[in-house]
Amino acid sequence: MPQPFTQLVSVAELASLATPAWRIFDCRFNLADLTAGRQAYAQGHLPGAFFLDLEDDLSGPRSGLNGRHPLPDPQLLADKLGSVGVAPGTQVVAYDDAGGMFAARLWWLLRWLGHDRVAVLNGGIQAWAAAGHPLVTEQPDARATTFVARRQKGMRVDADFVLSHLHSAEMQLIDARAPDRFRGENETLDPVGGHIPGAINRFFRDNLDASGAFKPPAQLQEEFGALINGGDAHRVVLSCGSGVTACHNLLAMEVAGLSGARLYAGSWSEWCADPSRPVATGA
Repeated sequence: MPQPFTQLVSVAELASLATPAWRIFDCRFNLADLTAGRQAYAQGHLPGAFFLDLEDDLSGPRSGLNGRHPLPDPQLLADKLGSVGVAPGTQVVAYDDAGGMFAARLWWLLRWLGHDRVAVLNGGIQAWAAAGHPLVTEQPDARATTFVARRQKGMRVDADFVLSHLHSAEMQLIDARAPDRFRGENETLDPVGGHIPGAINRFFRDNLDASGAFKPPAQLQEEFGALINGGDAHRVVLSCGSGVTACHNLLAMEVAGLSGARLYAGSWSEWCADPSRPVATGA
């Protein structure tokens, strides 16, 4: 029996080791077209894959003050996972077509709910297809079970924590957005451009190689180690626009062996909703 996959799984491993007991989730999504993920899933997905929608399944209701993709209600997500057969020992694999941009959100959420047997398909659906494996249109069947959410403490921080640690050596904030948005330029998703004071920028796509797969662990360790000056990963807080691509940086740090970083789930879209919070621009 193979060891559980808790970070990345390759196409070859998935193709040769997956059993009907595994659960595969298609997490494709497009911020500019909210129906694109479901449409792509209907047109062809990995055999046995279920679909999870970023907004409907992997996020909660928006209040206007809690960001564009608030964390989902843990029990609602647990019920959804249980309804498609995710049990305590189930190996889960998440994939998308964006280098893990959305799949990493499910990876983090499952770990937050106490389920470590979850991995992202390295290279996504493109790598699967490029290796000659089939896509199907059939909807899979699954026997429902009970998924018990056991929320893990210490995996996330809130806006108050970030505000109170802006100038503290106990927090190193890393922002996963594209460099221009980090600088406050070309902002199209949020009403205010800029970043949280003291943050440094690590564009999540810099975690990937030219093929769209994650860089080797040693390279990621070197790059993130340089960002945090060889410091303690436990003081690192990851943010982005709405708590999605920050999970990609979290996954990359885990792949690099730098465990313990935390997620600011509300991220920039929550931060800038309160005009009393400070804003920085530029590099």
